[in-house]
Amino acid sequence: MKKLIRGLDEFRKTYVHEHQELLEQLSHGQKPRVLFITCSDSRVAPNLITSTDIGELFVIRNAGNIVPPFGAANGGEGGTIEYAITALDIKQVIVCGHSHCGAMKGLLKLNKLQADMPLVYDWLKHAESTRRLVLANYPHQSGEELIETLVAENVLIQIENLKTYPMVRAKLHQGELNIYGWIYEIETGEVLAYDAETHTYLPPQSQLSDKGSNGLRSCDLEPDSTSEKLKTVRTKLKALLAVTPHSAGAAQLAIRSLQELFEEASEFGMTNRELRDYHSLFAEPIQAWARRVTASAN
Repeated sequence: MKKLIRGLDEFRKTYVHEHQELLEQLSHGQKPRVLFITCSDSRVAPNLITSTDIGELFVIRNAGNIVPPFGAANGGEGGTIEYAITALDIKQVIVCGHSHCGAMKGLLKLNKLQADMPLVYDWLKHAESTRRLVLANYPHQSGEELIETLVAENVLIQIENLKTYPMVRAKLHQGELNIYGWIYEIETGEVLAYDAETHTYLPPQSQLSDKGSNGLRSCDLEPDSTSEKLKTVRTKLKALLAVTPHSAGAAQLAIRSLQELFEEASEFGMTNRELRDYHSLFAEPIQAWARRVTASAN
């Protein structure tokens, strides 16, 4: 507590003193640009990760960055979402999971939680579909690799839950709302964004384009011409080249994503010479990814 009180004094002496004009503006109302839905985990700090200031993010935090489907719970998530979209007219939503998530670990031992922490059990039941999907489709995974997959799939399932809210569906239909799925890697500080075209997570810079609000392409927007699609493939290949998988699961995703991108490149008319150039660029990375996968199997 002493550290917190000293922190309050430091805040007033430094931040408040240096941002008087901003705080005066915020005293008259808020106009956040993004609804940021993430986990309660103390290691995840939305404003720090995104280098945003007070008033820029409207944040929902709970164990597991869970969004109960519309009408499924009486908690504050639904009301907060409604207020953000309707009253604050927020047009961008991010659902952000993170590595080593305790809630995802809890999903794997729900029965034990029911006895020891019944309230946590009731809450995590809203992510039961995540648990069932992963256990049914990734039967050979275990340990941290399985947790990584749970984190990744859970973000996507919570986005689908978010779309069950009437105000969200309406704004999406009107083209006035974009939703993004992110994963924050605690150990590296890296953030990866879900890409609907390749069905994998890539650096968010790969989603920069002239489409969508603020130049960002959301999961629901697709290139509308072959040339644009080929341009997008090149962008994703360059982004994938910069990826350094930190686990066997991430390495497998990278390899699968590369295969899909090469298939798309051929489909959209990339020349054989350009394809060979990309194959050469990825020769070393793909060997490193394969070694990581093999080492995990052994």
